[in-house]
Amino acid sequence: MVRKFMEDDLSENLEKRAMVVTAHPDDAEWGCSASVAKWTRLGWEVVYVLCTDGSKGTEDRSITSKELAGIREKEQRDAGKILGLKAIEFLGYPDGYLEPNLDVRRDISREIRKYKPSVLITTNPNRDLLNSSYLGHPDHFAAGEAALSAVFPSARDHLTFPELLEEGLEPHKVKQVWINMFNMDSGNNKNYFFNPIDKVDLDTAIKALQAHTSQIPDPERAKEYMTKRREDLGKICNVPYAEAFAKFELN
Repeated sequence: MVRKFMEDDLSENLEKRAMVVTAHPDDAEWGCSASVAKWTRLGWEVVYVLCTDGSKGTEDRSITSKELAGIREKEQRDAGKILGLKAIEFLGYPDGYLEPNLDVRRDISREIRKYKPSVLITTNPNRDLLNSSYLGHPDHFAAGEAALSAVFPSARDHLTFPELLEEGLEPHKVKQVWINMFNMDSGNNKNYFFNPIDKVDLDTAIKALQAHTSQIPDPERAKEYMTKRREDLGKICNVPYAEAFAKFELN
């Protein structure tokens, strides 16, 4: 049984504010940017929180980590303009070394309290060795774990990270968490959630992904992947295009 679509969720009493927490520049574009484009088109405020500086993602030995971090920040800002993001927060942890420790959790909690999202999207904190041919980047797992731990309980509890109260940041309760899913079957898991996407939102997402020129050597191939992936997910829930998540509603 396929989970209800986003249109139903918009009828719920949600403030139109969302946050996406990922490890690197371009992670969100690959995973959930069509949903982000849909949100902003419908009047939502969307904020990205990037945990690392993306300073290791190259095979070019002529470029330094500092130079690459600057390039990738600009690419992410360009992608954010295409998507219509409200803000992008760069936490600045070194690429490749991210751990879901208390510092990272505190910093994500700070952004949650600052922007007060109703919905937060993040990456799967678990490595799937049974159903995937992709080993996965350790930073992705770390970002997902830190984000989930920030949502519950750190961002909502006033006694956790009391220094945030001293900064004037009151606790905030996120209402929904969407975990980006890449390995989907027939959609029978009760937490699976398929967000139907319009062609206009897919086109915007592809343009945003292609802004990451240092990471996209073949823009046409990236477009084909983005399109086919969302077509395949759409077939599961009988729509032209979709993105997939595991969705959790919080009290």
